[in-house]
Amino acid sequence: MLVLYNLSIILITTLSVEIISWTLHKYLFHGPLWFIHKTHHARTLHSTLELNDIFSLIFALISIVLIYIGWFTPSSIHLAIGFGITLYGLIYFIVHDGLIHKRHPFWNMKASNAYLTQIQRAHQRHHKYPDKSPSEEFGLFFIIGRKYWRDIFTN
Repeated sequence: MLVLYNLSIILITTLSVEIISWTLHKYLFHGPLWFIHKTHHARTLHSTLELNDIFSLIFALISIVLIYIGWFTPSSIHLAIGFGITLYGLIYFIVHDGLIHKRHPFWNMKASNAYLTQIQRAHQRHHKYPDKSPSEEFGLFFIIGRKYWRDIFTN
């Protein structure tokens, strides 16, 4: 029963990070933290690292601390939340950095289904303008516009 409980916490956390990321992206990254995030919107080839990666490092640090607390105390919820954040980070690394921005020279991913194609289109729409506004499509995996969801199910 504890395994099922922890797996559900991991899944809920992973989904919640998408909502948190959307909110941070729209209101902070395209707001007062634009001076950092704009390195991600620059119309130049991305180097291995960009200043915007600081946000991923912050999420990684939070997950490491939670996993550490959960590992060395009897708190399985900290461990599960830490793993949920880590799972989101892994998916983000593969889909956002690999598929969408092709930041990984060690593999050349291509969208292989309607869902990934529409995620890629929505993110390209987000990068249409190099400035912090106008902008749209702040989500990555689930919080994308209805037109993209419609195209997923009609293709």
